[in-house]
Amino acid sequence: MPKVLRADGMKRCLGCFTCMLVCSITNRKSHSISESAIRVKSFGGLTGEFVANKCFACTGNRACMEACPSGALSKRTGGGVLVDKSKCIGCRKCEKACIVGAVFFNDDDITPIICRHCGVCAKFCPHQCLTMEEVTNDL
Repeated sequence: MPKVLRADGMKRCLGCFTCMLVCSITNRKSHSISESAIRVKSFGGLTGEFVANKCFACTGNRACMEACPSGALSKRTGGGVLVDKSKCIGCRKCEKACIVGAVFFNDDDITPIICRHCGVCAKFCPHQCLTMEEVTNDL
């Protein structure tokens, strides 16, 4: 059964950014948190909570995929999309179409950075702020 990333435990987040670092290392072969498909930031300044901006794993119509003119985005089983870098033309329409702002863009290789719900960030989160949840197959 497919799984998707959930960020229901963010009240426990200390802002260590381990999730962002392991995501960028695993999926982009980079040690820069700017290459991560999940972005953790403070909501409310230094005394506020942390929030995780990441793909919500849309089902049905996926706005980012619908906006892509080159077919670089395809449906992921369980929700969300997968990126085929070889088909991407760098138009950034997927980034603009995402209603939750979870499509990030790499200007160096001109490709979108979108969570593929692999779970590596949840596995390495020291406070279990992120989890993987089983979902039904929507394909």
